[in-house]
Order: sequence, then C-alpha cells, then structure tokens
Amino acid sequence: MSRILEVLRVSTRLGLTSFGGPIAHLGYFHEEYVKRRKWLDEKSYADLVALCQFLPGPASSQVGIAIGIQRAGLLGGLIAWLGFTLPSAIALMIFAFVLKSFNIQQSGWLHGLMIVAVAVVAQAVWGMATKLATGRVRGTIAILSAVITLLVPTSYVQVLIIIVSGIIGWRFFKTDATQEIQPMHIPVSRKAGIGFLISFFVLLIALPLLRLGIHNQALAMFDSFYRAGALVFGGGHVVLPLLQRDVVPTGWMTNAQFLAGYGATQAVPGPLFTFSAYLGFVSKPYPNGIVGGILALIAIFLPAFLLVAGALPFWNAIRSRPGFQSALAGINASVVGILIAALYNPVWTSAIKTSYDFCLAIVAFALLMIWKLPPWIVVIISAIGGIVISALA
Repeated sequence: MSRILEVLRVSTRLGLTSFGGPIAHLGYFHEEYVKRRKWLDEKSYADLVALCQFLPGPASSQVGIAIGIQRAGLLGGLIAWLGFTLPSAIALMIFAFVLKSFNIQQSGWLHGLMIVAVAVVAQAVWGMATKLATGRVRGTIAILSAVITLLVPTSYVQVLIIIVSGIIGWRFFKTDATQEIQPMHIPVSRKAGIGFLISFFVLLIALPLLRLGIHNQALAMFDSFYRAGALVFGGGHVVLPLLQRDVVPTGWMTNAQFLAGYGATQAVPGPLFTFSAYLGFVSKPYPNGIVGGILALIAIFLPAFLLVAGALPFWNAIRSRPGFQSALAGINASVVGILIAALYNPVWTSAIKTSYDFCLAIVAFALLMIWKLPPWIVVIISAIGGIVISALA
C-alpha cells in the first residue's frame, strides 16, 4: 500500500506541473523517476521510451503507466495514470462548464509555461544524448533522425526512422551485446499480458461492428475515442484531426466549441489526450457533462493501458537478447534525434518569439541544470516571467 500511495503522490505532482506536451513530459519523468527517485536506471528508462514510441497512443502517458506497473503492479499503473491525467482532465471539464468562450491563448502566464517547456526538453535532450548518442555512429544516427523528422514531420516517418535505426544498431553495435542489462521488475504474468493484448484487438474490431447494429450514443462515443487512442502513432497533436472528424461532422459539437477546447488544453499540464474530457463534456446528445467527459477519457486511454500491460511481461525477455540490445542502441540514438527535432518544432517555434523569451528560457535551463531546482518551482518562476514579458511587450 505504501508504494501505491507513493506512486499516487509522485504522479499527481507530475500531473499538476508537467507543462509542455509529451516530449517535455519525458523530461519531467526522467528527472523525477530516474534521477531523483531512482525507480529505474537510465538504460531501462530509455528502453521504455523506445517501446512506447513503437506503440500507438500517448507515448508519455504509456511511459508513466509502465513505470507505475513496474513499481507497484497493475494497480500502480492505474494509479500512475490517474495521478498524471486527472488534474488536467478535471481542469478541462471546468473550462467546459465555466469558461467556454474565454480566450486564454494570449495569456502571459501561458506563454511562460510554453517557454519553460523549451528548458525542460533541452535538459532531457542533453541528459539522454550524453548517454545514448555518444560516438560517431550513434551521434550520426541522432542527427540524421532529427533532420529527417524535421523535413518530413509525420508520425509514420518517425516509426520508420526507429525501425531503420534499430536495423543499423543490430548490424553495427555488436559490442553492446556484452552490456549487463538490469532486468525490470514486471509484476504481470505473460498469461495476463496475452489477455490484455487480446482484449485490445477484440475491442478494436468489435466496437465498430456493435455500433453498426446498436444505435446508442454512449457506444458511438466510446468507439470513436477508443479508435483515436488505438490507431494514432505519435500521440499529442496527431490525434486532433482524427477527433475533429469524429465529433464535428456528426453534430456532437460545433467547430468553434472544438477549437475553444483545444485552446484551453494548451493551458493545462498533463497529457494532451485529456482534451477528450472536454469533448465528452460539451458533446450532445447525452451522455455529456461529467458522465460524457469520464466516458471519453476512459475510452481514449484504455488502448494505451491494454498495450502497455500486454507488452511489459515480454519486455525483459526481448530486451535482454544480444541482438535486440544492439538494435535498441540504434533505436535509442534515433529517439534522441527525434527529441532534438521536437525541441525545435513545435517546442521552440511555438515559444521563442523575442529576445525576452530566449532570456527566460536560458534562465529556466540554468535553474534546472545548474541550480538543480525542482521542475515545479521552475514552472512557477517561468509563468511569472511570462506575465512580466507580456507586460513589457
């Protein structure tokens, strides 16, 4: 029970302070789970990130679920998801109820939160690059991955980059096979893992078929949000057009309502997939309100939980194989490159507009890297800095 409460406490704090999108979340997770609490080592964390990059759905949430499972079992994974997700989901449902037409996109404090994301991602890139992209070949993989990701910014290209990098690692990094791999404690049986994977595919196939024969709004909503969570690689902003096609043309809400909710989503911490809570709240007909918000939230995150819980029991056996370790060396280098690309676009391009912005980003980076302040303190300082910059502009 003590571990469950510990996971709840830590994940909730992350859910309240992790601004900046999925790549920034990985930076917050690395700082909290690896460097501060040492729940897992650098290699295990990097391997988990690589695994979740392969899976469809919200990658940062999947990493959090995986860490919760290895720390405190399946309940720990559920608690880690709740702690990380509920703060932003509740905030967005409050936005839907009270602030439907309030324009927050130009708020100074919000701009400060976008700037601190630059520092958080830069810290994550630096920390991972010094361990996973060393040497000429790894460094080259990382740089080429960044270049290709920026030039061809689609989630499918990212998956292709990871696969090709894995093949390169398998071919050229044979020496990595001698590394001692610290096995992760995964308190889930393989039999249970197979059950989770079967459930994922059964729901993916059965829900659309049931929807054809049963005209029920709750079923239709659950199907739409489940497919969004199950079929989108890259997560985050990639899921937005898929959600819009499902909720606007069907008449569940207007496009103005959709865009207002998207604006509100930029102001809250935690995963962007909690946008679903807003959409479920404002949709019509019933279920909507709190019931609709909860239904949409569960539906969009359920595939992530099923996939992670299904894959983890086999992960130690797979990652400990010499050939797969060699492939992971290449994959991890490419993940560093993808992080570098994300540091520029969308993190840098959406946040750094003036020299004032750049100065605040440098200060935030120094507070994290040199002064070693907790990220949540740096988030507050950056929000205040954003207000000051807005006043000076």
